[in-house]
Amino acid sequence: MGSLHRMAVLCGLTVFLATSAHAEDWKVAKNEDGIKVSLSEVAGSDYKAYQGVTLMKTTMAKLRALQEDVPGACAWIHECKMQKLLKHEGDQSWTYTQFNTPWPVTPRDSVMHVTSTQGADGSLTRKLESVPTYLPEEKGFVRVAKVEGFWKFVPKGDQIEVIYQVHTEPGGSVPSMVANKFVVDAPFNTLKALKERAEK
Repeated sequence: MGSLHRMAVLCGLTVFLATSAHAEDWKVAKNEDGIKVSLSEVAGSDYKAYQGVTLMKTTMAKLRALQEDVPGACAWIHECKMQKLLKHEGDQSWTYTQFNTPWPVTPRDSVMHVTSTQGADGSLTRKLESVPTYLPEEKGFVRVAKVEGFWKFVPKGDQIEVIYQVHTEPGGSVPSMVANKFVVDAPFNTLKALKERAEK
């Protein structure tokens, strides 16, 4: 039993160190208005993952309502031009979004599969995963090739910690200057606009 216990502790420690090492890969890029944005390199990708974290004085019900109003959410998602709900089934939904992009970058669109999971601690996680072939491609848009990420809402007393983490492969060619600006602006502006609405 002693050796089994030691192995279990060792495995647990290895997992802890692995997750800690991954967390240490995040480098703070912006910390303003109570919103912290961090970036991380992603192996095999030219584009960094981004993570935005903030606290909001609001309720889970209000945050959920703002998230589930798919067309309305376009008002607070960074550079969102139009968004619609394609399908809703239990705790899953499929959405289509068109994005504005700065010249000379061709506008992007994406099709997302969103899965919501309730945690035992009262938290809510909304997993984001692109399904680019779910809809035929739209003329005048480049379909975002890959999106992986999540929204997480964690109750903290009378506030809710909101974490928004995403890695995107935007498809086509995007100048590095535009891509580097987007990975900071997207989480910051999205969380700032969501916060304004959630705390009303």
